[in-house]
Amino acid sequence: MSHVHGVRKLSKEKPTRVRESDLGIMDLPYLLLTLLLTAVGLLVLYSASYARAYYLTGNPAGYFISQLIFAVAGVVVLLFMSRVPYAWYRRYSLAIYLLTVALLAAVLLFGTNVNGATRWINLGFTQFQPSEIAKFALIVAMAALMTRYKEELKSPKIFFLCAGALLLIAGLLILEPHFSATIIVAALCFCMMLIGGINKKYLGIVVALGSAGLLALLLAGGYTSDRITAWLDPEADPLDKGLQILQSEYAIGSGGLLGLGFGKSRQKYLYLPEEHNDYIFAIACEELGFLGALVILLLFALLILRGFWIAIHARDRFSMLLGAGLTCLLALQVILNVAVVTNLLPSTGISLPFFSSGGTALIMQLAECGIVLNISRSIQSRK
Repeated sequence: MSHVHGVRKLSKEKPTRVRESDLGIMDLPYLLLTLLLTAVGLLVLYSASYARAYYLTGNPAGYFISQLIFAVAGVVVLLFMSRVPYAWYRRYSLAIYLLTVALLAAVLLFGTNVNGATRWINLGFTQFQPSEIAKFALIVAMAALMTRYKEELKSPKIFFLCAGALLLIAGLLILEPHFSATIIVAALCFCMMLIGGINKKYLGIVVALGSAGLLALLLAGGYTSDRITAWLDPEADPLDKGLQILQSEYAIGSGGLLGLGFGKSRQKYLYLPEEHNDYIFAIACEELGFLGALVILLLFALLILRGFWIAIHARDRFSMLLGAGLTCLLALQVILNVAVVTNLLPSTGISLPFFSSGGTALIMQLAECGIVLNISRSIQSRK
């Protein structure tokens, strides 16, 4: 019996056959919002990064050029993924999950260590983070599980299958350590189980275990505890642990209503750490002001709402869960990043989609948008 035939036989709901000839026109509002956010993100990144790029490399456009190359590649990937039938991900969900686990294990064995964390695999011409792939793999695995066992969603069996899929990935991420990615995958698991219809009693167990784990990290002290302390009282150590938070607040506050003007940020001149990465939204606030930041958040909100609209109108359960999971991932990253930058939450190291510097993340984000667009094409073909 072939591998593919074996996978199909195990499924209790035959995967929907979505062929290239079945596909309609992709959702134009979702596509335009994705491209617009990518373009705005590139402009903000150029302004936010040129001082540090010049200081480190002598080329003020260094970060921008690198990100532009990845953005172009990402748009090509987006268009390609929009034509790959989403049923393929369900058919090979186990293979995708196991490959991701292997990559996360490879990071621990052969990865590049930066600032005490081993999160990257060096390919020579670039580095990539398997944690970005892990988020996608978890979404696919959970969507496939909750589709295959849709008649048993209230049983403990499905809960433990989903929790097991999470724990293996989360455990490998903690070993790197990569706490921000661990937070994302845990929140993703909760959201998908809620959307999928898992027994709410078991969801309460997830919340309790997550709270206990967070409390254990706080009591253990060290890196995570220092971040909590800095969040609660950044002025207690303004030159070290509280520096990033205070400089971010200075940037946001000095932007006012209309901002200092594009390219005129003061905090990006090496005052604010990670101004081109996790804290890029603070520079956007400083240069574009409250109104400019509001426009950026509005674009994200429209993209997220459109993503959920596509998921709600999906032609089958798997594509609904897949589209909703990918949209939840985008929403979680935006909400958590903005909350950290404005000091509503402790620093977590979560980047802002389409804006923060990082080639692997940008290509994965555009690829995931391409998958949502593929789901939207299937909706069109059904009409």
